[in-house]
Amino acid sequence: MDQLIEQARTIYEGEIDFAGQRLSEFLTHALLTISGVIAFLAGFATQDIYQTLYIGLGGTALTFLVVVPPWPFYNQHPQPWLPVRTGRSALDGVSIEVDGKKLS
Repeated sequence: MDQLIEQARTIYEGEIDFAGQRLSEFLTHALLTISGVIAFLAGFATQDIYQTLYIGLGGTALTFLVVVPPWPFYNQHPQPWLPVRTGRSALDGVSIEVDGKKLS
């Protein structure tokens, strides 16, 4: 049961890396631009504003389905995180200064 919950958690959290963010931004711009151009050309050729709007809406929905879910190809280059430090040693060597006063 714990394994099933862990799988659901990883799907729900939707981790993507920096390269995945760059890819999703590129796909957003590309898909919206392509669907906008196709919608404009189809609407201009048929002289039908409803067809233009439906094609544009379909392109937006397609872009939403491609970009919003955390697909696995968005997390191909995950960044390693530092290990968690616990206790008093976690703050050793760290100095925090607020308004000219050092906090310990």
